[in-house]
Amino acid sequence: MKRTTVKLPDTLDVRLRHEAEQRGVTIAEVTRSALEEYLGIGQRRRLRAAGSGRSGRSDVSERIEEILRSEIAPSH
Repeated sequence: MKRTTVKLPDTLDVRLRHEAEQRGVTIAEVTRSALEEYLGIGQRRRLRAAGSGRSGRSDVSERIEEILRSEIAPSH
């Protein structure tokens, strides 16, 4: 494992230390986790767009034909 030095603004350093304390892990672990997430590496990878188109309705797949017809229908 490589060691890297990063200069942080005081406010970010305070937030990083607080997060590590809250999680009960080291600052290095929080930093590695954040970098893995940001770079999309490892098991922590998330799809950032997942759920962005939520309509709040659970029947969209059942109503897709109706929805498409209403969206494509010519305006009068």
